[in-house]
Amino acid sequence: MSQSSNLIDLAPHFLRATEQAAIASGKLRGSNDKNKADEAAVNAMRKVFDSIPVLARVAIGEGEMDKAPMLYIGEEMGMGVNDSSMPKVDIAVDPLECTAHCAENLPNSICVLSVAPRGHLLHAPECYMDKIAGSAKLKGHISLDKTVEDNIASIASVTGKELKDIKVIILNRPRNKDTINSLIDLGVQVDLIQNGDIVGAMRAVNGDADLLLGIGSAPEGVISSVAVKGLNGVFQGKMWFHEKSYQEKVEKVLKNDAHKIWNENNLCTSNDAIFVATGVCDGWIPGVQYNDNSINTWSRIIYVETGEVKTIESVHSLI
Repeated sequence: MSQSSNLIDLAPHFLRATEQAAIASGKLRGSNDKNKADEAAVNAMRKVFDSIPVLARVAIGEGEMDKAPMLYIGEEMGMGVNDSSMPKVDIAVDPLECTAHCAENLPNSICVLSVAPRGHLLHAPECYMDKIAGSAKLKGHISLDKTVEDNIASIASVTGKELKDIKVIILNRPRNKDTINSLIDLGVQVDLIQNGDIVGAMRAVNGDADLLLGIGSAPEGVISSVAVKGLNGVFQGKMWFHEKSYQEKVEKVLKNDAHKIWNENNLCTSNDAIFVATGVCDGWIPGVQYNDNSINTWSRIIYVETGEVKTIESVHSLI
């Protein structure tokens, strides 16, 4: 069996991992305890991975910056830990994206991961990443090499839109202040999001917005790149260091590549990859619904090789 068919066949297992993480963390919606919600998602996801017939390595993951519970970078999971004959895969994972949104019951908290054969996802320590993402029609027109003004001018040229009709999504963070001010000065629509630039990238690629810009976390960048690759969109990322210690850690692993501009094709170098996300709070994906005798979850799977997008509603019986 080829590695590609392995990943396709194993998609239901990875789906189960995000579903169970969503069910566990969703019980803490509105709890005002983001770390407890994150811990619930991590524990549920790790438990499911114990029964998945792979040797999965966390290539890049979340947790070090906010000192929350996490799946550790380099951690190996799956039944393959005790059986080296099983397929070896890399995962980029955020067991609970938008932890604060889950804790406050705000939109777009999701449990999400991307999977590729071993060695085909960027393997790096956690840091920040400067990002740009857009739809397929912007290929060859937008780049982190360009200024904000030049990227917006390119979008106006390609789409025929006036500046006032161009929508840009960006995380509302002090590190993005200069970019936000440039966008405001240009007169475009600025969609300031508090968290969740994975969903932001999906919105930009799918046409709900024209562009995702700004500095966010690198793990979410790698996760997003797999989905964007499957959707034939544009994604670029460049490591951004807020502290010298993070720069040194990344340079130790990536050498000169620590300062390069990455794209959807070298962040994920295989077409045999999948993106899986399950909603926790309503938003891009509906959130978990708890009923008397069942729990409903909604998820999206993107298969990079075919470009197929599946929306899956699952009913988890409690009797």
